[in-house]
Amino acid sequence: MVDQNELEASWSLVTTADDLKRAADSLAGGTDQVGVDAERASGFRYGSDAYLVQMYRRGSGTFLFDPTLIDDFSVLRDAVAGEEWIFHAASQDLPCLDAIGLMPETLFDTELASRLLGFERVGLGSVVEQLLGIHLNKAHSAADWSTRPLPKDWLEYAALDVALLPDLRDAIAAELDAQGKSDIAAQEFESVRTKQPKPAAEEPWRKLAGGNRLRTPRELALARELWLARDALAREKDVAPGRLVPDASLIVAASMNPRSPGELASNKDFRGRASRSELNRWWKAILKGKTAELPSQRRKPRDAESMPHHRNWPQRYPEAASRLAAAREAIAAEAERQHMPVENLLTPDIMRRLIWEAPSPATPEVIEKRLSELGARPWQCVLTAPILAAVFVDLA
Repeated sequence: MVDQNELEASWSLVTTADDLKRAADSLAGGTDQVGVDAERASGFRYGSDAYLVQMYRRGSGTFLFDPTLIDDFSVLRDAVAGEEWIFHAASQDLPCLDAIGLMPETLFDTELASRLLGFERVGLGSVVEQLLGIHLNKAHSAADWSTRPLPKDWLEYAALDVALLPDLRDAIAAELDAQGKSDIAAQEFESVRTKQPKPAAEEPWRKLAGGNRLRTPRELALARELWLARDALAREKDVAPGRLVPDASLIVAASMNPRSPGELASNKDFRGRASRSELNRWWKAILKGKTAELPSQRRKPRDAESMPHHRNWPQRYPEAASRLAAAREAIAAEAERQHMPVENLLTPDIMRRLIWEAPSPATPEVIEKRLSELGARPWQCVLTAPILAAVFVDLA
């Protein structure tokens, strides 16, 4: 076993337009695929911007790009256009890369491929250790990458992560070939690359952790106004909302419905670094919540054709619940045969929607077509349609 401390990854930090051009030229002259990674400041900053972008290519080297100092990445984009980009968990990095104009034409995801291969642990450190025999130190994975200047040991950590991706990709590609899953992986990679972002929630404040403890419409109104006030402050200061006042404190304030700023401030459970310094802000939000229009106690009502939550099926829709239980068992058995997680064989939401709709006739052909319409990939449709058709036949 090789320890990370025994490895040295040479790298160059790119902070100027001239350096960017030289790095792009070097990467363009490299060979094979491009290892890519991005570091964000999740949990520290308001958004999910990239604060460091890493690229490595054989015959070129490792380059660490600082997006806070580079305005235009088009020269880098053009230098590696058409090349396969290697990621570990691409879905985490693609949005922040796309925001600065970097998007691959094709990709290889070592984390997703590891899931398809049935690896028990799919974190980068675990997979690198298993396949390459290298022990990685992941001490800086949750660091605040908006820190400037970035410490040298952080940069070395970031450089080594991306420098290992091509070797890891080759090892995983061989495993995919051995299991006959190369085409499956290619379909999954393209699905990740082309996946559209979810539309913004109409009422994001309802995602407050612990919001289920709020019992009355007035408490919900208070929570809504407190959330909006915190969000505005977080955006203004570019700080993660929870670092100002955690969700639990907003729930406390909404539940107590204080009669004065002093009463709110005296509650020891109302915490956070901005809980007292911005007390006037929270009090204004509470006053607004006391008189604002009351929200419904449940999320946006479902329309008549929408699917009810599957937890309610056993009591209200026992036939659908029986079909779902049988489908889960059958799909789980197939996932075990394929040596992959159930959710990778067929997304649970897609399966539930098909089961709820109960297509007629429930032939493999009809089910395969409907699965495709719901977003399943071709390989998923081919494997699962006959299984699900048999479920409908058995319970008819």
